[in-house]
Amino acid sequence: MPMLTENDDETTEQKTSAEVADFASKKSADGCTINACSPLTPVINSPHLRTIDEIVSVLQPSVPLYCIRYKYIKSISARFVATFPGTVLYAVKCNSDERVLQAVWEGGVHHFDCASPKEIELIQNLFPDGIIHFMNPIKNRHAIHSAYFKYGVRDFSVDTINELEKVIEVTKDQRSLGICVRLSVPNGHAMCDLSRKFGANIPDAVNILRRARSIAKCLGICFHVGSQCLDPAAYELALMMVRGVISQADVRIDVIDVGGGFPISYPNTVPPPLNLYFSAIERGFRALNLPAETAIWCEPGRALVAAACSLIVSVTARRDNILHINDGIFGNLHDAGPMNWQFPVRRIYFDSSISSYTVENFSFYGPACDDADFMQGPFFLPDDIEEGDFIEIGQIGAYTSALRTSFNGYGETLVAVVSDEPMIKTLDH
Repeated sequence: MPMLTENDDETTEQKTSAEVADFASKKSADGCTINACSPLTPVINSPHLRTIDEIVSVLQPSVPLYCIRYKYIKSISARFVATFPGTVLYAVKCNSDERVLQAVWEGGVHHFDCASPKEIELIQNLFPDGIIHFMNPIKNRHAIHSAYFKYGVRDFSVDTINELEKVIEVTKDQRSLGICVRLSVPNGHAMCDLSRKFGANIPDAVNILRRARSIAKCLGICFHVGSQCLDPAAYELALMMVRGVISQADVRIDVIDVGGGFPISYPNTVPPPLNLYFSAIERGFRALNLPAETAIWCEPGRALVAAACSLIVSVTARRDNILHINDGIFGNLHDAGPMNWQFPVRRIYFDSSISSYTVENFSFYGPACDDADFMQGPFFLPDDIEEGDFIEIGQIGAYTSALRTSFNGYGETLVAVVSDEPMIKTLDH
């Protein structure tokens, strides 16, 4: 990744604008150098962290600026490791930025839920001592072979007997396999329902477990109550289903994986405290009456990274209460479009004397030449906002940059590590 590092005292605003536009010159306005490499994500870095407002004031970026609160990710990762009653796996698909992954690692999370060969390769290259779990229940044979023989992955999730047999055949019936059988559970009051695509019903899960036990070194059951789950009791309900499956299968279970779903706060959502989720999981796990050596896993993604990232966009035009901005659903804002996710926003003011203003409800259009590039909002911003103003969009760390494309020639994004606190803090995080 290109790095911007502080090293001299040059302060020419015009030069900064040119650099941000093409990422190719060598010096920036506040004494930073740019090593241009990839045009997609040049990285702004310096020996001391700066605030978002300071960086935007100096750079006046003409492309979106993705801001990462590194210390916050490290802190919340450490909290999960310290308080979850088992092993924490980071869900790589949520945000695979290398700085985000490094912060998660430094926070003590050294297990990774990977869903593709590219994710496995990324984690293996960054963290050779990390432990990778291939938790996508449906995988092609090449992916299984590569994971097992090239990268040393031993844990695989399956949800059909055919997928189990595929894993056995490709790995040549190796006795070092870890198999996690994905169980279908009801949507647990989650904002993103994940109950339809994957998961075995109870009779099928029983049959898969019995077959897997005959070959697996480690056998587990996993499930997912849905992303941004707002009811801790959903985990207990799922674990009650697990209890029934275990009773019917009558085989030894080594691992229970409760998946992800741990929520954060958004403008229209205040979830229960994190400790209530962990308490519900502990109660449900104890009710299984499994041997003391049985492991318990979880797979947080959103909870570790969503609040830690913001996106800085600029207003390119205003039409009444519609703002055209320089990023959209084909870039870093997919969930603000078809998902209609609600994100906190603020206008970035460089005049410290402005202390009061009237707020209005706005919607956004992104830069693509496509009517679908629309974000309904509501986005509450000062009523005098105009072309050229900068907006911070918060809580943007989960399933945003991970879905970015270069459709219509857009997608170019700067990245900065910043010192700011999250726009909205989640209770008990």
